[in-house]
Amino acid sequence: QVQLVESGGGSVQPGDSLGLSCAASGRSIDSITVGWFRQAPGKEREFVAGMRWRTRSTRFGNSVKGRLTISGDNAKNTVFLQMNSLRPEDTAVYYCAASLSYSGILMTSAGSYDYWGQGTQVNVSS
Repeated sequence: QVQLVESGGGSVQPGDSLGLSCAASGRSIDSITVGWFRQAPGKEREFVAGMRWRTRSTRFGNSVKGRLTISGDNAKNTVFLQMNSLRPEDTAVYYCAASLSYSGILMTSAGSYDYWGQGTQVNVSS
């Protein structure tokens, strides 16, 4: 199994940047697909970004494309999400998720991921 712990959430103003971390244990990030999702109150869980460390494959959700980068540190077994130019609509609980699947196109649906962190809150407001 894979255990995931998100951190780095907080309150920022529009236009600010924020970095999130997803620390994984149980499996190396070079053998799993890691995805970031977010969920705002009353909204569906939305794909933000995903990465396969070994192949450096990445994919980004349309809502955040161009405003973030995803990276990893294999030694720390941690995946990072750097978000820039944050907007109020980015306010949500952000989750990292993992799948043992490493085949085909990088998954963007929440149902494709088997392991989830507890989430970290991001608030963007004036």
